[in-house]
Amino acid sequence: MQTLISHSERDYILRGVESNLRADGRGRLDYRQVTFETGVISQCSGSARCRLGEGTDVLVGVKVEIGQIEFDGAEEVVGSKKAKWGRVVCNVECSPIASRQFAGRGAEDYNNELTQIMELIFNGPQAGIDLEKLCIVPGDKCWVVYVDALVLDYAGNILDTIFLTTRAALYNTRVPKTVVQEVEGMMEIEVLDDVQEAERIVGWEQIPIAVTLNKIGSRHVIDATPLEELATEAKLLVSVNKRGKICGIQKSGEGSIEPSLLNEMIQKILEALDVRLQQEEEVLANSSRGGAEVGQINIQKLGFFAAT
Repeated sequence: MQTLISHSERDYILRGVESNLRADGRGRLDYRQVTFETGVISQCSGSARCRLGEGTDVLVGVKVEIGQIEFDGAEEVVGSKKAKWGRVVCNVECSPIASRQFAGRGAEDYNNELTQIMELIFNGPQAGIDLEKLCIVPGDKCWVVYVDALVLDYAGNILDTIFLTTRAALYNTRVPKTVVQEVEGMMEIEVLDDVQEAERIVGWEQIPIAVTLNKIGSRHVIDATPLEELATEAKLLVSVNKRGKICGIQKSGEGSIEPSLLNEMIQKILEALDVRLQQEEEVLANSSRGGAEVGQINIQKLGFFAAT
């Protein structure tokens, strides 16, 4: 997936970032327009589609199914907790039609990297999801939440868009109610078909979203474009939940980040995430009215094939 950038292009980007005027007219900490829709896949328990600017397009489908509780190989204390936990299984795939970068074996490594980041964030107490509420029969059966993200188009900042779309899809997800009965020494599980009885995933509001800052020269930018990502020396990804608790930090790239700059970047990320979470929740709460326009970021409920 390695792509080269010319010296003149890199210099142009560096000068623009230094002057706080990027190639598309944004400042260093400005987002592109975001549009998204929930409930776009009828066969899923929940779904959402998000488009960033006129490029990056992510579709997330969530399916809840009854599965086996997994706690083999865990220590006794950890195993006793996992015996009462449901689980979340994540998968991210970048479609080859989204970009030439996603063609061939290089895309497999990138898909695995994105999937691992999602798995680390969403499996555990930091995810906000109450995994105990997903347990049906302790030590035996539980609800397994399958989260499948598909990148349909690429214009930079994939991971932030995936997190934003996943949170909206989990908000849209409904878990059917179950009735557990013991019949002749065996536990029988009945899944109720009544849609009105289905409930949201407990703790969805604490699901974190992520913001990535790209260090370019001595400055950093938010919501980078593909060319800006190629000019990036180092990336810092931070995921934070509604309470302001940091759920994960990841630094990537070959460049270094000075301690003073690191503190500044984290502070900027926390400010951006607070605004982002408020905007998304306002739109989700008002989605039945067809969308909302909030601040500099326009988040709308659109038809599935509608253009921005």
